[in-house]
Amino acid sequence: MAPTKARKSQATGPAVFVWEGLDPSGARIKGETRAATFALVRAELRRRDVHLLRIRKKPPPWFGGIRNKVRSADIAVFSRQLATLISAGVPLAQAFDIIGRGHDNPGMQDLVLAAKADIESGTSLTAALRKHPRHFDDLICNLIAAGEQAGVLDLLLTKIAAYQEKTESLKGKLRKALVYPLAVMLVALVITAVIMLFVIPQFEALFASFGADLPVFTRLVIALSDFTRQWWWGILGGLLALYFLIRFLWKRAPGFRDTLQRIGLGLPLVGPILRKAAIARFARTLSTTFAAGVPLVEALDSVAGVMGNRVYAQAVRQMREEVATGQALQLAMHRRNLFPPMVVQMTAIGEESGVLEDMLAKVADFYEEEVENAVDGLSSLLEPMIMLVIGSLVGGLVIAMYLPIFKLAAVV
Repeated sequence: MAPTKARKSQATGPAVFVWEGLDPSGARIKGETRAATFALVRAELRRRDVHLLRIRKKPPPWFGGIRNKVRSADIAVFSRQLATLISAGVPLAQAFDIIGRGHDNPGMQDLVLAAKADIESGTSLTAALRKHPRHFDDLICNLIAAGEQAGVLDLLLTKIAAYQEKTESLKGKLRKALVYPLAVMLVALVITAVIMLFVIPQFEALFASFGADLPVFTRLVIALSDFTRQWWWGILGGLLALYFLIRFLWKRAPGFRDTLQRIGLGLPLVGPILRKAAIARFARTLSTTFAAGVPLVEALDSVAGVMGNRVYAQAVRQMREEVATGQALQLAMHRRNLFPPMVVQMTAIGEESGVLEDMLAKVADFYEEEVENAVDGLSSLLEPMIMLVIGSLVGGLVIAMYLPIFKLAAVV
């Protein structure tokens, strides 16, 4: 394929281009280059004195979507790397090139190199990042815009990196609190299914040779095993359908998501952790944006967009409307009944003394530590409870199978 033909077939987004060419000595060479456009590949090869012969876009690998997925942790690392390079005096486009080509995730490479191409074409950093709202939300873009306008981009990038690292740490603690018990219960269900499908039928055949009446508990377990073996496909299909239905409603039905999140906030063990995590995120985000010079009303708008919990997000939007009319932030918080008195009082002190961002940062530190302690306490509390549930489940099945044997031994 000639270069002129490849120009017509190139993709508009960043991709991997496979090329063949001649080096300065005339020898044929091959290679791969990741870039946003064909023109950038040709320019890079020209700088290397390579005469381009053929070029084509490399097709994406199977299952590449999973491997190339850009996660929030990747964005946090990117922010820290960019802040370090800008602080060291590296030009912006060169910093993007260094980060993009050095990243292990191909999806992150594409994202960074696409932004680099926009910057090289004269687009501002804020405008380049706003083209990727899935990975750079309004909060990050507003902070970067403030940094560009004030000429302190490196300082704002450092604040963004610290904020994202704190946020990722908080998410990790929440995942630890929620995923661990679910994983253990899933293992318990798998063990129970194996016993129902393969172990109990062996005992049933053995009991049939006895010719005696079985205990009620044993007959009940055998009947449940027969039902499971006969309708396993329906049970599995129903569970999968329920999972996808909940996932669909979570994404497409805001009312359903609001209801689940309200229920979650009211749960005995998990609810307090979710509340503390929401307060920590609110305080951390508002402290970061307000310290960057963003007006309070705009800062609250950005905070509402990244809360994650729609109950608190709706409350923050209502607070924003009240603050926009001249109300004090601490009064708006007090009316929502979602913030503890200590948080409201700290906010009031910060407003009166002019150090609101410092007070909110202290609130965020306190509640992030509270979340960590609560997660550790929840894990310690759940471990014996989970073991009790698993032991009762598996032990009950074992006892049901051995009751006829005990009865037969007593008769003998």
